[in-house]
Amino acid sequence: PPSDAVVLFDGKDLSAWKQAGWKIEDGSLVAFGGLLLSQQEFGDCQLHLEWMAPVEDEENRMNQGNNGVQLLGGVEVQIFDSKRVKLYPDGQAAAIYAQTPPLVNSCRNPGEWQAFDIILQAPRFDDSGKLTTPARITMLHNGVLVHLNQEIFGHSPHLRLASYDAVKPKGPIGLMAHHCPVRFRNIWVRPLDLDKKK
Repeated sequence: PPSDAVVLFDGKDLSAWKQAGWKIEDGSLVAFGGLLLSQQEFGDCQLHLEWMAPVEDEENRMNQGNNGVQLLGGVEVQIFDSKRVKLYPDGQAAAIYAQTPPLVNSCRNPGEWQAFDIILQAPRFDDSGKLTTPARITMLHNGVLVHLNQEIFGHSPHLRLASYDAVKPKGPIGLMAHHCPVRFRNIWVRPLDLDKKK
């Protein structure tokens, strides 16, 4: 990790997280239990994490490698085994869930490590709580550009329209267990101030 990064998981312990029944196996964080949330909250930031979809077939193919990265209290970037399973476009890996598909499917085979690099510009609200500037994401999946300054339309509901009612200017980083043992490693965040003048 860069010297200014906050390390959320280095393979050793879960001290940076609020416990949710997840486990560490062979230096990897394995999705069990419920939503795993970081202790610290972030707004503008660069997030790096690596994940691996399981090789074993799930009983329900729509749950194959299913997980997600939650930002700002309600925006989800999808994790899924999109190498083997075709899913609706805004539900595949690297999609801003229920909003925007990735520019390209750059998934690797299950059992191989994959990397997300997300640059998040948090939303801005006025003193009354009204949205003035929506959030935006630029993102690389395995080194391939999949979102470029993409507007976030709000939270990531399933089969409903997005809104900013549940989106905050800062929130914990969340990993969303969906009863599939996706693995994670090398999770770090660089807090940024994108309003700061040079």
